[in-house]
Amino acid sequence: MAGWVYILASAPYGTLYVGVTADLPRRAFEHREGIGSQFTKRYGVHRLVHSEYFEDIQHAIHREKRLKKWNRRWKIDLIERDNPRWDDLYERLNW
Repeated sequence: MAGWVYILASAPYGTLYVGVTADLPRRAFEHREGIGSQFTKRYGVHRLVHSEYFEDIQHAIHREKRLKKWNRRWKIDLIERDNPRWDDLYERLNW
């Protein structure tokens, strides 16, 4: 089973959230609707700013655990490497 690691932000340079899922479009939609995560609901963290695809969900889980230990600056650098304008990538997901 494949998986995704993703980073959500409340706004550019705002609150960040790192997650993992097997279904990125569904999970991103849930975050936008305030379903399934009290943290993202409470802090308005719903802008999808980074995602990484893995053929094996176990690799995605491992990557998520590593990213959660990164300091904030490294996460921001990762986001800005591929998404320097902090665009919401939600609309670009292939449904």
